[in-house]
Order: sequence, then C-alpha cells, then structure tokens
Amino acid sequence: MALFCGTLAAAPRQITSLDFDWRFHRGDVPGILPDHSTNGNLAPTSEFLSPAYNDSSWQRVNVPHDYIVEGTFDPKADEAHGYLPVEPGWYRETISIPAADPDRRLWLEFDGVYRDSQMWLNGHFLGCHVSGYTSFRYDISEVAKPGANNLLVVRVDPTQFEGWWYEGGGIYRHTRLVSVASTHVAPRGVQVVANVSDPGDGVQADAQLQITTTLANDAATSDRATVLSEVLNAHGAVVATGQTTHPLAANGSFDFRQSLALSRANLWSCEHPYLYRLRTSVLVRGQMVDQITTDFGVRTIRFDVNRGFFLNGKPVKIKGTCNHQDFAGVGVALPDRLYAFRVQKLKEMGANAMRLSHNEMAPELLDACDRLGVLVMAENRHLDDSPEILGQLENLVRRDRNHPSIVLWSISNEEKEQGSELGARQGRAMVKLIQQLDGTRPVTAAMNNGIGHGLTGVIDVQGFNYHPDTYDEVHREFPQKPLIATEIAAAVGTRGCYAREPFTVPKDTAHYQGNPARCQVSAYDVNAPDWAETAESAWQAVAARPWMAGGFVWSGFDYRGEPTPFEWPAVSSQYAILDTCGFPKDVYYYYQSWWTDQRVLHIFPHWNWSGQEGQAIDVWCYSNCRQVELFLNGQSLGRKTMSRYSHLEWSVKYEPGTLSAKGFDGDGKVIAETRVETTGEPAAIVLEPDRTSLSADGADISLLTVKIVDAEGRTVPVATNQVTFSVTGPGHLLGVGNGDPVCHEPDKGSQRSAFNGLCLAIVQSSRTPGAIAIQADSPGLKSATAAIETR
Repeated sequence: MALFCGTLAAAPRQITSLDFDWRFHRGDVPGILPDHSTNGNLAPTSEFLSPAYNDSSWQRVNVPHDYIVEGTFDPKADEAHGYLPVEPGWYRETISIPAADPDRRLWLEFDGVYRDSQMWLNGHFLGCHVSGYTSFRYDISEVAKPGANNLLVVRVDPTQFEGWWYEGGGIYRHTRLVSVASTHVAPRGVQVVANVSDPGDGVQADAQLQITTTLANDAATSDRATVLSEVLNAHGAVVATGQTTHPLAANGSFDFRQSLALSRANLWSCEHPYLYRLRTSVLVRGQMVDQITTDFGVRTIRFDVNRGFFLNGKPVKIKGTCNHQDFAGVGVALPDRLYAFRVQKLKEMGANAMRLSHNEMAPELLDACDRLGVLVMAENRHLDDSPEILGQLENLVRRDRNHPSIVLWSISNEEKEQGSELGARQGRAMVKLIQQLDGTRPVTAAMNNGIGHGLTGVIDVQGFNYHPDTYDEVHREFPQKPLIATEIAAAVGTRGCYAREPFTVPKDTAHYQGNPARCQVSAYDVNAPDWAETAESAWQAVAARPWMAGGFVWSGFDYRGEPTPFEWPAVSSQYAILDTCGFPKDVYYYYQSWWTDQRVLHIFPHWNWSGQEGQAIDVWCYSNCRQVELFLNGQSLGRKTMSRYSHLEWSVKYEPGTLSAKGFDGDGKVIAETRVETTGEPAAIVLEPDRTSLSADGADISLLTVKIVDAEGRTVPVATNQVTFSVTGPGHLLGVGNGDPVCHEPDKGSQRSAFNGLCLAIVQSSRTPGAIAIQADSPGLKSATAAIETR
C-alpha cells in the first residue's frame, strides 16, 4: 500500500512516491479477460478490478521493476532482445488518499512503463500508453476517492518490440502521485532560456533569462494569480527575482513571461557544471497555492562548419558514447545511483558527451549529466509525422528542454525513409515542432545511408552513423552544413579474452579473431563488423578533421541482446568499452589516453599463460606517453615512440614472471610505470563496495566488485570460481553479474561465477537504518565480508 502522508490541503503541492509495495503477476491471469474488448482496450472482469480480488499469491515488488530480466534464457526467444522470453504482466497497488479540498487535482505520473500499458483506478479505465520510453500522466481527480483506499491496476505488454536490443518489461522507472491546488503550474509548464551575448572568458558572463511559466486554472470560476520567480545560486542564495500578476479564466491557462537579468553568471561547462535553481511560486490572493523548482544552467553553444562545436565560445571536441539503458543485475530497471555511476565511469575515461540511444531516457540520467558536466545528444525513437510520433517528440522536448547538458536534438536513428522525400517531409514536421518548443538547440538525425538527400536538407547538423570514407565528400558538397559523427566504431571485444583464432560468421563478411567456440572476440582492437571500424581507426578519422564536431562511440556499456557477431548461446552485445557490469575492457585505456590529460600507461594481456612457455604473445600498450619501454623480468624488450591516436605492439616469448613498462616524456624522463604479473592459483575472495554508507530509503545501492585473488592478493585474470552471496541486516541483494556475454546464470540469483577474475553484486538498502553485512563464499577459497551502513 502506498500511503499519502499528511493532509492534501497542507502544502501547495504534494508529491508522493508510489514505488513501493506493488503486487505483480507475470503473464495474463487466467479467467479475468473476456474474449472481447471495448474500444480496442482489454476489459478485465469487475471482480479483478476490485479490492475483493485475492492477489495474496502474487509477487511483492518495488519499482523500478523489470520482470523480463528475471526470466530464463531460451534459444527460441528473440536474439536481438537477448533470448529472454517476453509476456504480459499485471500490477496492483492500493493507494491511501486522505480527504481533501474537492477542488484539488490529482495526477498519477509514470516515468516509463514498457510497454503498451493499460490502467484502471477503482475500476475506471484511465487509458492506454503505447510507448515504452516516454513519460506520461493521468488526471485521476474525477475517479479518485479521497479519504479511502484506491486500487490501481496496471497491465503491461512488452511482446511488440520498439527496438532491436534488450528492452525489458514492466514499470521500470519511477511513479508518483501528485496533488495540486486548482490553480497550479501546468505539467512541464516552466521553461528557462538563458541568453548570453558574449561568453567572455568562458567562465562568467552576463545573462538575460527568459522565463515562461504556464499556469492552469481548473476551477469553474476565474481568478487572478501571481507568479514569483526566484533564481538561486549553487549556495541557495537568491540572486534574481521577478513577479508578474495576470487574470486566469475559468478552466483556462496563461503563459506568464518574465525577463530577469543575471549578472556575472557562472557558466555551465564540462569542467565546471554550475547549476542554478529557479523557484517558482504561485500566489492567489496573497496565499501560496503552488511551488516547484527547476534546475538550469547558463551556457552558449554553436556548431561551426569549419571548427566544430563551441561551448561558451571555446572549441570543444565532442568525445562521446552511445548508450542503451541496460545494466547487469537489474535489466532496464536502474536505481538512480546507477545512472550517476555510469556517467562517472565514462567521464573518468575522458568522455564529455553521451548520446541517448535511441529514445527518451530516465530524468535521473539527464540530472546526472547536468551535475557531472556531460554533453547530451537527446534522441527521439521514430521518424514520422503521425500524431503518435509527434506526440512522443513533444513529450521529449517539453520534459527535457531545461537541461543544460542537452546540446543537440536527434529526430531519429537509421530510419528507413531517412534519404527519401517522404523522410524529408516527416523530418520537416518534426523540426518545426522542435523549433516551436525550443529554438535554442540545433537538430540532427543519425543517418547511416541517404546522406545528401532526404533529411540532409532538413536538419541543422548532419549526422553520420559510420562511413568515415564519406566525411570529406559530404563536407565538400555541403560546405555550410556542420557535421558530427553520431555513431562510430562498433568494434567488438570480450573483456579479458586474448585468443586470436581467426574465424568468420554468417552475419557479415568481416574476419574476426578470438575464441569462437566460447563466443568470445579478442580484446585486441582488431575486430569490427563489415559495416563498422576498429576503435582506433574510427577515432582517428574524427580527430583528424577539425570541422568534424566529434563522435559518439558505439557503445559505452555492453547490453543484453544484439550479440554480434554471434548468435545463441551468446546473449549480450560485445560492442562496448565497458562490459555490462561497468568493468573496463582494455580499449577503455585507448580512449583515456587520447581523451584526457591524465597520464595513462596500460599494457595487456594478462601474464598467465601456463603451457605456452616460449611461445610468442602479442603485447599491446595504450598510453599518451611520448615513448614506452617494455620489460620482461627486468630485461628490456625495447623502447618505442607512440604515434598520436595509436598504440604500440611487441611480440614477446612467454615466460612466467613480471611484464612491466615505463613511460617517458619528450625529454626522456620516466613519467609512468605499470606491470602485470603471473599470478598464483585462486586462494581468496575480495569484496570492494563502491560506497559504504547508503541512505535508508529503500532505493540506494552499493556496487560491490568481487575479485578472485591469489595468496598474494593479485586478481587471477582467468578465474571462473562461482561465488555465493548472503546479505543480512536492512538491505538485500538486488542483482548480480559478471560481464560474460555467454553466461546464462540468473541476474536475480544469490550466486554468480567470476568471469576472468571478476563479478559484481549490487546491494540495495531498505527503509530501515542500520548495518548491512555481506558475505561472499566459494568452495576452496577464503571467504570475504563487507559492511555497509544505512542512515
């Protein structure tokens, strides 16, 4: 049961989470659906929609919830979606709403339900929402029962896919109940536009804020309302105010427009992501009736046809990754903390941008990009001018247009009509809509063919998915069109796999290296499908062209489904820089070498090659040092000079011991050192929680890296020991993973095998403070424990 705390009239606006204590049933419930439907909608029996129905045998769950990830892999299920079977599901939730002023309005808000959801409240049909990615709400003011329990019933049906990747199923983002007075800020009714005429030094500049606040009056009588806008700096001090009063017609709305000066504003940038907060208060007859806050940033952006992207007047090469919304242990139902974790891991690598592929993402992801200083290309799912698709696009832009991280809207990805006149017509309608809703950002489309036709004449910035051989030609033919590589690389590699057996697959004509018997591709950067490029060649093509604004690597994190180049038993992608657990592959250090100013020196592979003594092993080095010298057991194997955006190689005859490297600057001074050692056999488990203090809110998490180590504490890079987890105290094991693209062990189990020395456990707090104890055991290994406090 979700309890609405307090009295509805006690606060201007009340927001209550509905994330907890749902009942869930996987599959349709026998006997509750008649053979006919009403207006195209399912019509469950009245008993099922009433509190009298006995759901005590149903699973008790909290949301975000992805029930598809709880399934068992099946070779008959869809390959692109990771071989996990899909079927409908039902949810029931009892909401206790206190008695209140009858003029108040009540909304149910859902940030994401996959997909084709239908909802009933107290037996009344609320509606159907088709898209599994867009946020939506229902006004329940007329059917809710204040002062009583209210039964919400939800059916989801993920069987009709929207994409060709793992999409999950269920109420997989947050949901809430909102109560407002009859006069209130309309949903998504605040827009802040910060105009800066001269960004100056790129750190501070004078700004003029254009604020539009849409008020709604749902009462049967007219009224007069005042909008008070206050701008707060990062310390909470009010630095600008504006106040406007205007009549509101009965059952009407009005756009309040204000202009506020913000002198010497701190500019939002990747290095200094400064955020302001707008506090909007609504007053009627001197009494506050509504208040909301909106975070925003002040910055300037432009795309130059010759010099690429500029942020606050300074050129910035966009170094981005494309990402779906999938993660080990949780599927698509990511806790808020995971969004920040993923953005932070990419930023540590040097990424300054993220493409949201290929749909509206969770608000918490954009909040993380705002806070951490990561540029965003926000993308709509489909190219079309139908009311449904234009509605999805409007939803995306209205919801997210105040985020300073967003610098580019994308109307589509690799759509069939992208190069046709039909596609141009559809694109024009979409671009027109974006310009009406937000004229501050340019529009692109991620095109993989038809470039020069169709959408090219419609969009502001030409997007390329692959085909670097066409960059120069398009730049010559369209000299006034800014260009960006919306998707590059798609190199494939398995973390910790260094086999180099040549093989081919029926899917394409590329020649791969790896261990095909285990559906693994080599972690050396030598593998890409025939339509893609290696990481190195893809980035070199972007970096060498100053007029190319930047590029987005496919992809940042591996995800379930799309297991190129393999099929069953492979169940997840291998395109990414980090695996599904967020463990870096070797190529992570290639990007870190050339995307950051920090000193990087990384050599691979591991040095556990028992039985291959005397055989040649290829050793690679990623580094931004000017020169690198390699050593085996103290003996120099030669010093080599690093070319920009490249790597170094040696062929080394294997002998156990220590493989080490020294990095030198241009003056011959040692500036970095690293080593890999031949380890002993697995002897113990090590648990490394990324956080040891959590909020006791039932949602916060700690990610525990699980290492299999030898007697000297070194990670054994070939270890596959199965680890069993137990959790006691006010928390639970949310999920497990290991990054193995062929692993069929359950993400929701209490065990996980290590993959090349590592696996992951995710622990989530409860709503009771206290100490959580985690223990990890494996036969023949010393156990490990970790402690986490919740407050």
